Amino acid sequence: MQPTRIVITGVGLTSPNGNTLEEYRKNLLDGVARIQMIDMRYMGSAGATGQVPAGVCDFDPKKHQTRKELRVGTRAGSIAIYAAREAIANSGIDFENYDKSRIGVYVGTTEHGNVETENEVYNISKFEYDTKFWTHHHNPRTVANNPAGEITINMGITGPHYTIGAACAAGNAGLIQALQMLRLGEVDLALAGGVSESIQSFGIFAGFKSQGALGSHPTDPNKVSRPFDKSRNGIVVSEGGCIYTLERLEDAQARGADILAEIIGYRINSDASDYVLPNPERQAECMRQALDVAGIKASEVDIVNTHATSTPMGDIQEIKAIREVFGDCPTTYVNNTKSYIGHCMGAAGALELAGNLPSFHDNIIHPTINVDELDPECAMTNLVINEPLKVDAVKVILNNSFGMLGINSALILQKFED
Repeated sequence: MQPTRIVITGVGLTSPNGNTLEEYRKNLLDGVARIQMIDMRYMGSAGATGQVPAGVCDFDPKKHQTRKELRVGTRAGSIAIYAAREAIANSGIDFENYDKSRIGVYVGTTEHGNVETENEVYNISKFEYDTKFWTHHHNPRTVANNPAGEITINMGITGPHYTIGAACAAGNAGLIQALQMLRLGEVDLALAGGVSESIQSFGIFAGFKSQGALGSHPTDPNKVSRPFDKSRNGIVVSEGGCIYTLERLEDAQARGADILAEIIGYRINSDASDYVLPNPERQAECMRQALDVAGIKASEVDIVNTHATSTPMGDIQEIKAIREVFGDCPTTYVNNTKSYIGHCMGAAGALELAGNLPSFHDNIIHPTINVDELDPECAMTNLVINEPLKVDAVKVILNNSFGMLGINSALILQKFED
């Protein structure tokens, strides 16, 4: 028995270099990165405020939220609401007349609650740590389901909602969860993807700095994120979000939906070897298992979007895994998206997948940029560097997304053909 076919019918996003798929895609093809230096408390010398490179979104939260919602909610919630509303609009669904109890919301996050807790501790430090100045909004702001829950409140959705904690594999994991719930018949429509508010937290910058993994560049913040470049020295922390509408194929066709892609394969596995250092053997296994689920050969994949974060060892380990699976595939091309937008943490997988979706129609593969000198240990046939590549056809995309504690995910999409 063939599994129920699940398709993507809408996408909404906000990223450091675009607030619509069209704007985002144009900037990927034009080589436009938008990373800036921002002030961050405690990141200067002797604990003073310092500057760090970050990917910052400039969407208008008031487009879909009231002032009260913005006052009570979180930055992650605002990003999630914006992306979800835009996804619904993009899908063409008659949302007002849709049974809201049959909609599920599945949002991937790397972490949630750190921002709000850090801010409250900082605020009460001005009042000798008197907790009477601690906000009564803190608990609903910091529960793990917050970003997904804020979507349901804003949109009146009464079906299930929760967040998927999967480190930086969370964007893919949100989509996989949605697919599974649709196949089980738990929901008829899913809003799924990932969000990140990470740049609001000094702790994540301090943590990466203490690991020696916070990226820098002597002159240009837009060149800090440079996966595969020999001089790469760490990540750029970014915020962002991308939410998709997912439906069963028969439901999408019944309403005459424009189908953007079909999900045909996926896998999540674990390294079980290290807290931080990736395991290329397990990453290769994850990709192979996703191919098995899809029922296709490695040579049938046209684009592999890498997770590579611009860390010295992480990039090498992933390329080892990709060589193992795709080394003998002359028409499989490899690219990266973090070189434009930094690492959007829980949103990374979903956003990076979105950047590649238009390839199904324009047959253009966006490159990884900022590669001035390719690291020989990252060299691979068909690595698309610095300039877009036009190909005859793009029919299958594999999206890698990996995270700390050794969580790996691979998601495979196919150009929809009835």
